[in-house]
Formats: sequence, structure tokens, C-alpha cells
Amino acid sequence: MASVLTETTPETVFDAPPACSLGPESNGMLMTPEEFAAVEDWDELYKFELVHGVVIVSPIPDACERGANGKLAHCLLNYRDAHRSGSSMDDTLPEHYMAMSSGIRRADRVIWCGLGRQPKPKTDIPAIVIEFVAKRARDRKRDYVEKRSDYAAIGVKEYWVIDRHRRTMTVCRGEADLQIVRESETYRTDLLPGFELPLAKLLAVADRWEAAEE
Repeated sequence: MASVLTETTPETVFDAPPACSLGPESNGMLMTPEEFAAVEDWDELYKFELVHGVVIVSPIPDACERGANGKLAHCLLNYRDAHRSGSSMDDTLPEHYMAMSSGIRRADRVIWCGLGRQPKPKTDIPAIVIEFVAKRARDRKRDYVEKRSDYAAIGVKEYWVIDRHRRTMTVCRGEADLQIVRESETYRTDLLPGFELPLAKLLAVADRWEAAEE
């Protein structure tokens, strides 16, 4: 969890609680951002967030989601390395933790662009944040509603919600601007000039993994 962003002062360092561990039994535990940031031991079969002082525990992404995320990374890095405008993208990371007013969120993937340098993961806000939607109803609400508001509040320019169950990608720009990308469509954004994302390619990877698990 080294990429967690926290506001650090001499007082918070001095008063920081001892590190603890997190596991599935930690769901619903009350913690401060300082306590959450101090955790050094966590169950790698789960992912953890801190929302309004409460620890939220979720299963790690399944093979369908991880495969689609890997394909997205491949598309992005090919763009950066081979396209004439690829330098517009500074870099991308999966499973990135970000601090916000509601707590500490974990994004499936983030993209920095427009900085013209290597991003500083602890301080630079990503321009684009991506979530791959899971099946559980509470996860869907968190991805579509809660995270959208949180990411907009810290200055994320675009939030992509990739939903293999609905076969869509929802692009959120702030609180009001929404764009629905259908499976047969290709998404383009001014933040990454010349980058093209055919949604069907991501969904096809997820479908292959899903078929392999049956």
C-alpha cells in the first residue's frame, strides 16, 4: 500500500498508531486514514478501501477483470511507445490508492497525462481513472455512483466505468457529463490524442477468461 496518499505533518508522524493487519474479518472496522496508511500486513486475496472511516473489504478481481485490465494496459503502452502523440500519456498503473475527503479509494487503473514528466504517484492526481465493474450490487453502486463523485472532487478529468455485464463503458466527466460507449464502438479522448479504444477488444478478453472458468 505504498502508494496511499495521506497528508503528513510532524504531529501525524509522531502520533501515528502502530501498524496492524487487514483481512476479510476487517470489513466494517473503524480506522483513521493514518491507521490505514500504517498497515503493513494484509491478506492478498482481498482488496481494501477506507470510506468515511470504515474499512471496506472486497474480493480481488477475477480473471475476467484482470485480463481486460491487462489488455487495456497493452493498448495504452502501445499508444505511448508507438504513436506520434504517445508522449501525451505520462504513464499508467493498476491498483492505485488515492486519498480523498471520503477516505482512501483503490482504483483498478489510473492514467496520468499532460504532465510531461514521470508522475509522482503520491502527489499527482491521475487525469483518468478506470474501474472494471464487478457483479455484486454493492460494488456496482460504489463504482457507478460513489467513486464517480469522489474522483470528480479531487480533479480527475475522466472516469471510465467498464462493465462487461452490460457490455458498455461509461465515461464520466465531472458530475454531470456522461457518455455511454457501446460494445461495437471505439472510444477516443482529447486527453490522449490519437488513442483509440475499441471496447469489443476488452470485452473479448474478459469473455475468453469467463469461458475458461466454466
